[in-house]
Amino acid sequence: MQERTLDGFLTELSSGSPTPGGGGASAVCGAIAAALGSMVGNLTSGKKKYAEYQEEIEVAITKCAALVKEFEELGKKDEEVFEPLAKAYSIPKDQEGRDEILEKVLKEASTAPYEVIEKAYETALVLARLAVIGSRLAISDVGVAAAACETAAKGAAMNVYINTKSMKDRAFAEELNGKTDDLVEQTTEICDKIYKQVKDILIGR
Repeated sequence: MQERTLDGFLTELSSGSPTPGGGGASAVCGAIAAALGSMVGNLTSGKKKYAEYQEEIEVAITKCAALVKEFEELGKKDEEVFEPLAKAYSIPKDQEGRDEILEKVLKEASTAPYEVIEKAYETALVLARLAVIGSRLAISDVGVAAAACETAAKGAAMNVYINTKSMKDRAFAEELNGKTDDLVEQTTEICDKIYKQVKDILIGR
C-alpha cells in the first residue's frame, strides 16, 4: 500500500470512499498518542533532573516508537480486511455459501480494530509512567497523549461492534464484545487518571 502524507490521509478520510474510515482514524489517534509519548521521553532523556529514570525513559522511547509503527500497520490492515467484507456484502442474498463467506470476513474484519484496542492499552501503560517520570515541561503533552489514546480505544471498539452485530455466531460475537468492553474500560480508566493527574498539575491543585 502506498504511503500517505497526513494531508493525503485527511483528504481520503473526508471523501466518499469507505476507506480509510473510523478504523483507520482510530489507529492514527493511537499513533499520535504513542508519538507524543516518544516525544516526552526524548525531551526528558539526558536531563540531570531525571537522571535516575534514564534507563526507564529509554525503554519508554523504544516502546513508543514501536507502537507508532504497529498502529500504522493496523491502520493499513483495517483497510485491507474491509475490502473482502465489502465484496461479501455485495453477494446476492440467495447465493449459496454467502452466509459462510460473510461470517468469515466479519470475523477477520474484527481483528484489526481489536488489535488497535490492545495497542492502545499498551500505550496507556507507558503514558501512565511518563506522567510520573517525564519532564514537567512536557507534562501537558502526556495529557494530550492520554486523550488521544482513549479515543483510539473507544473508536476502534465501534468497529468491533459493527462487525459483531452482523455475526451469526453469537457466542463468538458476545465473547469478543466482552473482551472489547473489558479492555476499553481498563484503557479508559488509565487514560482518565492520567488526564486528571496532568490537569491537576497544570492548574496547581
